[in-house]
Amino acid sequence: MQTPPLPPAGSAETALARYGDLLYRLCFVMLRSEADAEDAVQETLLQYLRRAPRFETAEHEKAWLITTAKNKCRDVLRYRRRHPTLPESVELPAPDAENDGAVLEALMALPEKFRLVLTLFYVEELPVRDIARIIQRTPSAVKMRLQKGRRLLEEHYRKEYL
Repeated sequence: MQTPPLPPAGSAETALARYGDLLYRLCFVMLRSEADAEDAVQETLLQYLRRAPRFETAEHEKAWLITTAKNKCRDVLRYRRRHPTLPESVELPAPDAENDGAVLEALMALPEKFRLVLTLFYVEELPVRDIARIIQRTPSAVKMRLQKGRRLLEEHYRKEYL
């Protein structure tokens, strides 16, 4: 089966086709809610349409979309802190393998700054220098967050699941 051709470069359709899954996973891990993640991705694409930015490379476009999605997620988290409601249960997607769900739950229990760098590094396989540019920190700070995030993830996973 052939895949349909991609729309012309620079369109929101192309951005969604190329980076939609990445943006959704990132937003889901940050927000812990499917509905909020979908909304954040939609807001990111709306901002992409409104601003119509010009990018030098595909990597620049990807970094811009990740940064914008991250900021949209932070807006939602900030709103939640200012307007507390009854806690919602976390909606986890069905795991592919037996341990994937447990690892995802452990990851989602971590503070946002660790969830973000772990997701970008391990799931999206971005290099440390790109993550540093996206979150506006030094590569050294990213490495420290990865190290501490791995340690926290291991501690949480062992405590809850072993």
